[in-house]
Amino acid sequence: MADAGLPTGWEVRHSNSKNLPYFFNAASKESRWEPPEDTDVDKLKAYMAQHTRKPEGKIRAAHLLVKHKDSRRPSSWKEQDITRTKDEAIEILKGHEQRIRSGEVSLGDLAQSESDCSSARKNGDLGFFGRSEMQKEFEEVAFGLDPGQVSGVVDTASGVHLIQRLE
Repeated sequence: MADAGLPTGWEVRHSNSKNLPYFFNAASKESRWEPPEDTDVDKLKAYMAQHTRKPEGKIRAAHLLVKHKDSRRPSSWKEQDITRTKDEAIEILKGHEQRIRSGEVSLGDLAQSESDCSSARKNGDLGFFGRSEMQKEFEEVAFGLDPGQVSGVVDTASGVHLIQRLE
């Protein structure tokens, strides 16, 4: 097997449910989304580029979701009962957008603490998805972005989002 730059005992595996790679240590049975400590990041990037490929017709995106009281499910891992208005949610998201565009913080880093979606624990990463797999408004914007590009505010039944196309 090619050198992935991982510490002894670690290997790259693929999650079928998330369609994303993850890291597994057979000895300790530990699995994690982030590379383990002491990983050679350059070797890992080269390994991943060589051994993973984008599913045909699919893109990969991350998002930061702010829900409001009129969202289809106005609760999240952060808040049991979301009571903010849609306008308040948009203002919060615009503040996040400003921080991201200024370079102060990345969308992924901010999503970890500020997103109302459970994808927050994966830096907002939704994995690969194709057409008709996401809400129409979300999909149209995500597919219209170039890799690395971040959208403005996107309104869906789930709440308001910032979307970053990853691949």
